[in-house]
Amino acid sequence: MSTKLVSVSLDSLRIGEPLPFPLMDADGTLLAGKGYVIASRSELQALLGRGVSLYIDVADSEAHHRAYVGMLHDLVRKEKTLGQIAGVQVSRSDVDASRNDPDLADGPPDWLDYQVQANSILRDSAAPQFLQRLVRLQKQLRQHSIGNADGALFALFHLSASEIRMYSATHAMLVSVMCGLAAREVLNWPPEKEQAMCLAALTMNLGMTDLQDKLAQQLTPLSPEQRQQIDQHALRSVALLQKIGVNDAVWLEAVRHHHSVPPGPLADKTEGQRMARLIQRADMFGARLAPRASRTPTSPAAAMQASYFDENRQVDEAGAALIKAVGIYSPGSFVRLNTDEVAAVIRRGANTTTPRVAVLINREGMPVAEPVIRDTALRDYRIVASVPHREVKVQLNLQRMLALTTASGSDRA
Repeated sequence: MSTKLVSVSLDSLRIGEPLPFPLMDADGTLLAGKGYVIASRSELQALLGRGVSLYIDVADSEAHHRAYVGMLHDLVRKEKTLGQIAGVQVSRSDVDASRNDPDLADGPPDWLDYQVQANSILRDSAAPQFLQRLVRLQKQLRQHSIGNADGALFALFHLSASEIRMYSATHAMLVSVMCGLAAREVLNWPPEKEQAMCLAALTMNLGMTDLQDKLAQQLTPLSPEQRQQIDQHALRSVALLQKIGVNDAVWLEAVRHHHSVPPGPLADKTEGQRMARLIQRADMFGARLAPRASRTPTSPAAAMQASYFDENRQVDEAGAALIKAVGIYSPGSFVRLNTDEVAAVIRRGANTTTPRVAVLINREGMPVAEPVIRDTALRDYRIVASVPHREVKVQLNLQRMLALTTASGSDRA
């Protein structure tokens, strides 16, 4: 294993930010997993003080090198001075972006990498390349949701339900992908309109990214200061976007109104408000599914029902579009069949209530050795209930489950 490892310097690691790749010792023993936050420089120095050298996988080293070379080319093209070029440093975001660039990607997406990348981008809106990285991330999410929408939904729903340390970034990606699917597959919006909405979804909570992550783990009630931050976060997000050069009026309007747009027909609203309404319903759905330290999540079917009806208990046009795009039982959720088996939804079906599923727990309540694929459109395998994530005590291998989302193609028209 040591032949696949390369050393990494202490100075190249960012303190207080999630690691973009696992850290290992010379024997390949894991010291810190991807996403681990190094709290202080002394924590690293303590390792080195014990004679431990730090290594990363050669593939991560190659991503680092690609990002570095790419930045050099960009500086030369912009005719920067030799001094500026000599001082260039590659950030973790650059490594993440290089690794996940659609032109460089070879094989299935690494959703854990996207989670770390999104977290990095949204926590540092003042970064010089913030907009470039954000747009690239949105294009990557769109590329993968077009190539395998079921896989994208499965990964993001799974990560939203199982990981709360980077909740804000994961939630933003989920809302962006859901809204993109509804815009593309149901509402038939043009690509430029879809992109503006998806960018708005990614940045809707830019003004409270750190607070949102803290609240996901907070057991105590909101403080008055936290309540004020929440109430003002939409306006703060707009102000931050304007500060960094976003002048797209529709994007800004969608962010400004993503909590305040009233119910009613989409045709009666401005373009930005229509986007805001779609974001609002997807935001509500994703938030109800996500775990919190202080409360248990809602079942997927109950969350979808809450999004389907508006504040007046009427069918919500935006919510209905989301359900048609994603399904009542979305990929990444769990269901119980009339066989008393518990299964994970892996592919949307021909209609919103009949997805393909992979049985994980048999009728005796025991985990199966290999997932068994069922078509819930068949009478013998009807869905009888949603099952909350917390009640499924099976450890999922995400990559293995994602392979099932493409095993037999899509059932969608």
